[in-house]
Amino acid sequence: MTIGEQTYGWQESNEVIHITQEAYDSILSQARKDAPVESCGYALGVKGEDGKLKITYNYPLTNIDHSEEHFSLDPKEQFAAIKYARAHGLVVVGGWHSHPASPSRPSEEDKRLAFDPNAFYLILSLAPEVSGQPYVPEGEPVLNAFRIKEKEVTRFPVIV
Repeated sequence: MTIGEQTYGWQESNEVIHITQEAYDSILSQARKDAPVESCGYALGVKGEDGKLKITYNYPLTNIDHSEEHFSLDPKEQFAAIKYARAHGLVVVGGWHSHPASPSRPSEEDKRLAFDPNAFYLILSLAPEVSGQPYVPEGEPVLNAFRIKEKEVTRFPVIV
């Protein structure tokens, strides 16, 4: 049993999602700039012939709530992001948001608002934490992807 399963009660997926260094740096930079307000965006990428996803682009969105504890997206920006993805041959891998002062795990609000069980919900934690994962150096930001179905959470590691 993993730390996440013991501590947070989620399931661990055997699948991983890869992200380019450029896309990761863009997400991290945006989240640090917006902190302590939660930052958000769409993670865009490609799906390989093997069906595996790779995030290649961060499409920044505005947290219209300007809150440190939750976020809401501007529908016009969401539509623009989808148009951008289609125009550039990309897929929306998932929406992401930051947790400036809490771990990379879905909050109760995140679970409640997760309406699409097939979507990936990515959370970047800026809070120093013990990741318990071999691919994240201790004390570094942690980015994970989650699928949430009826408040049941499955974690998919995101690897640069």
